Amino acid sequence: MITQEHAVTALLNLSINEDNKAMIAEAGAIDPLIHVLKTGSDGAKENSAAALFSLSVLDEYKAKIGRSGAVKALVDLLASGTLRGKKDAATALFNLSIFHENKARLVQAGAVKHLIDLMDPDTGMVDKAVALLANLSTIAEGRVAIAREGGIPLLVEIVESGSQRGKENAASILLQLCLHSPKFCTLVLQEGAVPPLVALSQSGTPRAKEKEPDQQRRMSKLFPFFLLPVELGKAVFM
Repeated sequence: MITQEHAVTALLNLSINEDNKAMIAEAGAIDPLIHVLKTGSDGAKENSAAALFSLSVLDEYKAKIGRSGAVKALVDLLASGTLRGKKDAATALFNLSIFHENKARLVQAGAVKHLIDLMDPDTGMVDKAVALLANLSTIAEGRVAIAREGGIPLLVEIVESGSQRGKENAASILLQLCLHSPKFCTLVLQEGAVPPLVALSQSGTPRAKEKEPDQQRRMSKLFPFFLLPVELGKAVFM
């Protein structure tokens, strides 16, 4: 197992160099990395997740990695790994979720439940979890899972008292829920979302304040009394 961990660590270190990423992937490293992700030691799993993230920086490998069974293995690591393992898994899953086809894979693998569990401040992973949920909220299955798993009240709490980046991503998710479902919008309002959203609209970062006209119009229809300064579908990961 030590030899396996050393091999994965070497692949991770090599993959950091942009010139090596394609060569490593084309040499057939993806499937062995996924095997280690499923069966290796804690350290090997962590480095395997980090290596898959590194390879998935290239758009052409986001799809390939997603289709190779990596998503389920990464979600399992997100659920039961060490703290570092969870962080490495979340980072890799975030990158994979940028490719639209992978979003449904994440939801089907049960990622939403584990991400909502990680919205507990004690985990130290709130911002990572909310950023990934923001990507998943752009598909119907993701929105349904977020509501079903009890994410709405937690998202409202984050808009109220989270970090600035966490607030922006949480607000983006709430906006997605409201834009696509009157039922979800009612739940958002019932959780007392309006006051913290109004406060955020007055104190957002420059990034958040770069509002697109279409978004402003949609928000004005939903909440005529304020415009929310967030960018749909543009989660920022930390």
